[in-house]
Amino acid sequence: MMKSTESNIKILFEPKSIAIIGASQHKGKIGYKILENIVAGGYKGKIYPINPKGGEILGIKAYKAMEDVPGDVDVATIVVPAEFVYPALKGCAAKKTKFLSIITSGFSEIGNVEEEKKIVSFARENGMRILGPNIFGFFSAGVSLNATFGPKEVKKGGVAIITQSGALGVAMIGKTAVENIGLSAIISVGNKSDLDETDLLRYLINHEETKVIMMYIEGIKDGARLVGILKEATAKKPVIVVKSGRSKRGAIAAASHTGSLAGSDEIFDAIMKQCNVQRAENIKDALEWCKFLSNSPVPTAENAIIITNGGGIGVLATDACEKYGIKLYDDYEALKKTFAPVMPYFGSAKNPIDLTGQAESSHYSLAFTTSLKNKNISSLISLYCETAVFDIQNFEPLIEETYKKYKAAGKPIVFCLVGGEKVEECVKSLRRRDVPAFNDPYEAVSCLGALYSYANYHGESSETIDKPKLDVKSIEEVIKKVRAENRSFLLSNEGQAVVKAAGMPVPQSYIARNIKEAADYAQKIGYPLVMKIVSKDILHKSDVGGVALDLQNKNEVIEAYEAIINNCRTHNPAATIDGVEVSEMVPHGTELIIGARRDPSFGPIVMFGLGGIYVEVMKDVSFRAIPVGRREILSMIKQIRSYPLLLGVRGEAQKDIESVIDSIIKVSGIIESCPAITDIEINPLVVYEKGVKAVDARILISHLK
Repeated sequence: MMKSTESNIKILFEPKSIAIIGASQHKGKIGYKILENIVAGGYKGKIYPINPKGGEILGIKAYKAMEDVPGDVDVATIVVPAEFVYPALKGCAAKKTKFLSIITSGFSEIGNVEEEKKIVSFARENGMRILGPNIFGFFSAGVSLNATFGPKEVKKGGVAIITQSGALGVAMIGKTAVENIGLSAIISVGNKSDLDETDLLRYLINHEETKVIMMYIEGIKDGARLVGILKEATAKKPVIVVKSGRSKRGAIAAASHTGSLAGSDEIFDAIMKQCNVQRAENIKDALEWCKFLSNSPVPTAENAIIITNGGGIGVLATDACEKYGIKLYDDYEALKKTFAPVMPYFGSAKNPIDLTGQAESSHYSLAFTTSLKNKNISSLISLYCETAVFDIQNFEPLIEETYKKYKAAGKPIVFCLVGGEKVEECVKSLRRRDVPAFNDPYEAVSCLGALYSYANYHGESSETIDKPKLDVKSIEEVIKKVRAENRSFLLSNEGQAVVKAAGMPVPQSYIARNIKEAADYAQKIGYPLVMKIVSKDILHKSDVGGVALDLQNKNEVIEAYEAIINNCRTHNPAATIDGVEVSEMVPHGTELIIGARRDPSFGPIVMFGLGGIYVEVMKDVSFRAIPVGRREILSMIKQIRSYPLLLGVRGEAQKDIESVIDSIIKVSGIIESCPAITDIEINPLVVYEKGVKAVDARILISHLK
């Protein structure tokens, strides 16, 4: 598949010439609106309206066909009906057009997939790239090009927006203007028949005028490729994402915990965190974060303080700090020494710093100045509740002046003002001048939280990816045997063979085909023992009485063998039974689950969580995209609620976390090195003070095509 390079994608954002195929004389037509926006926006390149009638449109010469245009055309915006798009492409190819912005709808979004494939195929054969179809166009501040049918006026600035929704994109142009958010670019991808978010990010990553990138996503076609570019992007600038569709209707593999636990939104959320992308729940938050992050310095430390004149709002802000991961400076003696001289004697120097309801502008001013000078304070949350003794008109210029000083000093600051009409007008006035002022503490703190989230991860250097040593040949032999039997899953002993080939310790085990073999193997292994049915027709062994635990002697082994066979025959008389697996019963430890699968959107992903029989009830798991390094795996382990169990509780020793990390790396290596394997999970992986043991492995493979 042909992909854009950074050098030629620049032509899309900075074209020297643009044609509008379907330009119209009628003001109600999209072809008129786009041309009008291009002219009104001040675009200095060559503009070529294309209309079969020729003549002039908005004072610009119109050409009857693309072939009539003098010279080459960098970008063609196409607004003709769907049935005329393919014929229009022939003229674009003749003029060596590089990019096609297809506004027209009526393709794959309504089931017209073949026509869409047809235009993409023709475009690629002729060296053209397609944006869309089914889009509202694009805006690029660098060349003052508004090639959209959205609002005419677009404020220029440092935020770039990529949106999959055309209608929402048009609305965001208007919304950003209202919120005084300047755009460096806004571009819709629509059906993503060719160009997608990854291609556009290639340009925006190194675009100096773009300070923050926002994306609205509905679906992902090539997630593995997107992950790579997002990691590259967030190493340079913040990326904020809003994704619709939080349901769990993603791909579910019923025979695999890894599949059933891997809801599409959980995976998306985890991988965005892995890439240091800030995920907002809604458009409002996303735009607020964009505005704040594009104008605020990155904090150099985690110590934040709250200054307030009201205890209640201070508590709300404290709660918000915990929610959004902001660390409050808690050295009381240092805070007392810093703030006692600048507050009323009955105020509180315990963070939040409470100046009390009798505070005046002068108290805030002194507190602001003192905080700015204190090197141990990295950021500030300023809260204000309206009181009868406070003059809000004097406070407004102080807030603006303070914001400018903090910004110049490299310290982020947010303001929250709660009160009546005058206070609301003050907030609106400050926001018009790009001061981060809000009327709700959670909104203010969420912006600072997004900045800290980005900054904390941003400071980490990239890490190398360990490559495990696998006996791939042995694994392939197991898969070959399974496929020869026309199965898509491995039996327990086959799964253990694959895990063992990856260098993971497994319990000693043998398959007994009669009672005598079961007794002999039991004697060879030693007690206690576990016995499990081995059958391609029985996957969930424990559900049908196909498992026996903690067997202590020969008689128990004989009884267990007979019971297992009888239970399974009763459950499924036609089942093919290969025998009963006799295994050592591993010592008690902490039961975990690790797994990997091929996600439809992101490719290979890895899972970690609390294991055992209640894994699907607890759902205490985390996910990452593969490849993944040791540091990221550790963050994945720490993410689950049960992580403290690994540190040791009630006198227990800490578990061998490094061996768990090694095991996750090996499972990742299996699915990376063996394309036939679609799902693998080890449950439980028992971890001890020293070492781990992979007790049970469940592996699925793809059918031969």
